[in-house]
Amino acid sequence: AEAAELRERLRAVRHTVLVLSGKGGVGKSTFSALLAHGLAADETKQVALLDIDICGPSIPKMMGLEGEQVHQSGSGWSPVYVEENLGVMSVGFLLSSPDDAVIWRGPKKNGLIKQFLRDVDWGEVDYLIVDTPPGTSDEHLSIVQYLSASRIDGAVIVTTPQEVSLQDVRKEINFCRKVKLPIIGVVENMSGFVCPKCKNESQIFPPTTGGAEKMCQNLNVSLLGKVPLDPQIGKSCDRGQSFLTEAPESPATLSYRNIIQRIQEYCEQHHLQEEKIM
Repeated sequence: AEAAELRERLRAVRHTVLVLSGKGGVGKSTFSALLAHGLAADETKQVALLDIDICGPSIPKMMGLEGEQVHQSGSGWSPVYVEENLGVMSVGFLLSSPDDAVIWRGPKKNGLIKQFLRDVDWGEVDYLIVDTPPGTSDEHLSIVQYLSASRIDGAVIVTTPQEVSLQDVRKEINFCRKVKLPIIGVVENMSGFVCPKCKNESQIFPPTTGGAEKMCQNLNVSLLGKVPLDPQIGKSCDRGQSFLTEAPESPATLSYRNIIQRIQEYCEQHHLQEEKIM
């Protein structure tokens, strides 16, 4: 009955993409926010961004929605909208202050994730982006289990070039394979920095073991792209603005656009394959 309820609620969601990383601080929420903005740039597409990072919900700030609250209607919780075609849901909207700590055990977290999937009235959605916390534990198992009632296109895994990050990301890839979650590909974030004055490139996080490219070759996973460091990304996120529209000519924006296009192509192809099977 529960699976049927979730399936019914998520029936109108065309594509679901999970954003994962075994490591914290690699820019996963930033990537989720910019992926949502990039997809919503096409006004014919309806995009939903679900933040299931229960203890560290940074999506409300990044999307310029701090202080907003969730409203309940007859059809469930209404998402908070950035644009007409971009809705957001996060535990951050349920806290009385952005500084409040969420001190919950696993079952309560899992209950909220289920509630987000079952009770949020997204309406017809082309892309549901799910921003997850770091790791391979409760929240990840719950979201994969609950979404299996509908369908998941796959996961985008975010890393930075250094071995300390790659070590945890390999675990995340292993997790995806164990729970049969398709991997769309890997994004290498903070990949080099081009000085705006002298134009020389520096490796802030040196890829001592070959970076994401080498890891993807070894594990037979697609590398979706490399996003260089740009200080403007952090500034835009702090202001709740889309970096893609604030710095359209930045090499990082061009990289993001290519990655977003590859994700869209993967999702469309996945959808066609599913229709053939059905």
